[in-house]
Amino acid sequence: MQVQAHPVQQTWVSYAITIGIIVIVLALRMRRMGKMRPLKLETLWVVPVMYLVVAALMLWSLPPTGWVAIACAVGLALGAVVGWQRGTMMHIQVDPETHALNQKASPTAMIFLIALIVVRSAARGFLGQESNVSPAMLTDPLIAFALGMFTLTRVEMYLRAKRLLEEVRGRA
Repeated sequence: MQVQAHPVQQTWVSYAITIGIIVIVLALRMRRMGKMRPLKLETLWVVPVMYLVVAALMLWSLPPTGWVAIACAVGLALGAVVGWQRGTMMHIQVDPETHALNQKASPTAMIFLIALIVVRSAARGFLGQESNVSPAMLTDPLIAFALGMFTLTRVEMYLRAKRLLEEVRGRA
């Protein structure tokens, strides 16, 4: 005789595992967050391009249409705004002697991302249970949102780091 878990029990177990993984990752990330790390302007494009490829493949395999396409455009625009704001939260310093760029992630930026994850999870849970919203209506705009956010975070950081570097070089 095999005992099967109830769906509610399985849901709570999956939530507990997800929350546990997130807590571990965030604890490790927060520990490293207080340290300055080198910032290489020439590699800031890598993450947005990688995510662009992933997003393009996902959206190409099942192109959004109608309201989903509109939601994707809105998601991309909102992601761009959020990404720019997130980029401004990153600390960037230029060593006046070596002109080396360094960055330190902002705890505010991490809290900002956590808040986005919580809002996304709550919306997915609410919409998934309370309406006939298709999975594409939930996932495709979030893919577009993430693309806008990752890209504009890096663009803002690049422009600001370039300006700071030029200011230090101009004084030298």
